[in-house]
Amino acid sequence: QVQLVESGGGLVQAGDSLRLSCAASGLIFSRYAMAWFRQAPGKERECVVRINLIGDTTDYVDSVKGRFTISRENTKNTVYLQMNSLKPEDTAVYYCAADQVRREVISGRTAASYDYWGQGAQVTVSS
Repeated sequence: QVQLVESGGGLVQAGDSLRLSCAASGLIFSRYAMAWFRQAPGKERECVVRINLIGDTTDYVDSVKGRFTISRENTKNTVYLQMNSLKPEDTAVYYCAADQVRREVISGRTAASYDYWGQGAQVTVSS
């Protein structure tokens, strides 16, 4: 049974940092491209960042470039999202997602591209 479990969310003030973790089990992690999505109340789920199998290719949405960093440790079956200089507009539930791929490519930006999802971690940034 595949499981993706996010942790590290919380309530912070604008300008603070948080690091989200997503621990995967039940799959061969090194065969999956990963992504972080977020969904704010009343808004569509948005792809924040994507990373390929080995972590040397990433793609960020413009609104987080220079503030967020994705990384992965295949030996620990974990993907991370370091979030710095947080803003109130970053408030959302953050989800990690996994897509099985055959090449060292990043997966698509749409939710339909991904096979497995975590349960989500709430991030709230106060002004």
